[in-house]
Amino acid sequence: MEERELGKTGRAVSVIGLGTWQLGADWGDVTEADALATLEAAAAAGVTFLDTADVYGDGRSEQLIGRFLAANPELPMLVATKMGRRVALDPELYTLANFREWTDRSRDNLGTDTLDLVQLHCPPPAVYARDAVYDALDTLVAEKRIAAYGVSVETCAEALTAIARPGVASVQIILNVFRRKPLERVLPAAQAAGVGIIARVPLASGLLSGRYTHDTTFGASDHRTFNRHGEAFDAGETFSGVDFETGIEAAREFAALAPDGATPAQAALAWVIQQPGVTTVIPGARSPEQARQNAAAAAVRPFTSAELGAAESIYDQRIRAQVHDRW
Repeated sequence: MEERELGKTGRAVSVIGLGTWQLGADWGDVTEADALATLEAAAAAGVTFLDTADVYGDGRSEQLIGRFLAANPELPMLVATKMGRRVALDPELYTLANFREWTDRSRDNLGTDTLDLVQLHCPPPAVYARDAVYDALDTLVAEKRIAAYGVSVETCAEALTAIARPGVASVQIILNVFRRKPLERVLPAAQAAGVGIIARVPLASGLLSGRYTHDTTFGASDHRTFNRHGEAFDAGETFSGVDFETGIEAAREFAALAPDGATPAQAALAWVIQQPGVTTVIPGARSPEQARQNAAAAAVRPFTSAELGAAESIYDQRIRAQVHDRW
């Protein structure tokens, strides 16, 4: 699989990574055996980038990755975790002492002395502008608790604030056919600063998979049920902030643009990695077959100019008014 250098980490990662929120069982039950098999299938397909967080299953996702890597020490895997969502979202809690405590827990979970990449996990907006926060992160690097740090953001404004900081190695942001605003300023700024871009929610919580209809329902514990309007966390994390009914129709139109042989999901992933400045995209997978199908998107032919224009028209006509000015 193609690899690209992940910003200031100095390390190359696969253009298709693996997001592991679901391995923490937040999207319904995923057994330990299924989780490990999914990690194995992703690695066998060429994935060399895993994204997790200390809050996914309250550490379960990290622990499963740690077990998998301990059993496969030869894999050239870069693991990115996140911190800061296990406590109240209070800017005053983003301190060096807490950072040490949080990263020590992740180091134990992942079974490593030095974390490859730690990202602030969508913290309160004020955190992005605090000198003391970046000083503390620099200290973690000096102490070899972490090798590099980045941020996971909700808005383009937050991303641009972080990109201006010299120590920030990467920015994780929602980017997909239904969330195009980062193309305007964030991706060019990241390229200019040598900052990696990790694209998350690339399938708009499954909308772009082409598997859903207007009658599709989700379990009570699934965020696609309980967070449609931002009841539990930012609404943009669920269906990328798009109204479900609108998203179904827009996804159907986008699926018609899929290159020959590609599934709608693979086409959506291929669109993301075709955008200049994107380093890697992190679709989730709950099964080995899903992981293999996602990885295969790296081989999908690029969209033509006409197809890219058609995808943009779908966004302009159906989606832009709902999401563009919110994030």
